[in-house]
Amino acid sequence: MQNNDPTTSNTTQGAGGQGEPLNAELEALKARIAELEASNVELRDTVLREKAEIENQRRRLHRDVEQARRFANEKLLNELLPVYDGLERGLQVESGDVASVREGIALTLKSLLKIAENNGLVQVDPVGQPLDPERHHAVSMVDAPGAAPNTVVSVLQKGYVLNDRLLRPALVAVAKE
Repeated sequence: MQNNDPTTSNTTQGAGGQGEPLNAELEALKARIAELEASNVELRDTVLREKAEIENQRRRLHRDVEQARRFANEKLLNELLPVYDGLERGLQVESGDVASVREGIALTLKSLLKIAENNGLVQVDPVGQPLDPERHHAVSMVDAPGAAPNTVVSVLQKGYVLNDRLLRPALVAVAKE
């Protein structure tokens, strides 16, 4: 009886002694498959570990960003506490003249402005400067002898810039032409 299966025809028959080389080749291929499967398992484990590490980093980053967002103003508010304390002490004083009250308010305002400057806030107080439509909002034109036309002669409300970005333009009166 003749075996027509090409995969077994040479291995089962001893014709020409080719059965042993095919068995050796088959064993080598089986060993290679086992090696590749082991490598695949290692790679799969590595990928899963890396994926878990990335997920843990993402969670940590999300938590850190959330914490930073929640406590972003902590430094500023901590600096403001003495200003609040000063205002409360000023309100507790029942006697005193207007001059001392004004002096206390002026010191409190100075302290508040210093804190604001330390946090990037700058006042826009443009008296005597030419009108800058990027930072000033002209609300009136007035006669101002001796002032150049379109020069700010008075500030009705100061403007503020935070880290080079305009928060509020200064409301100004400018000299007529």
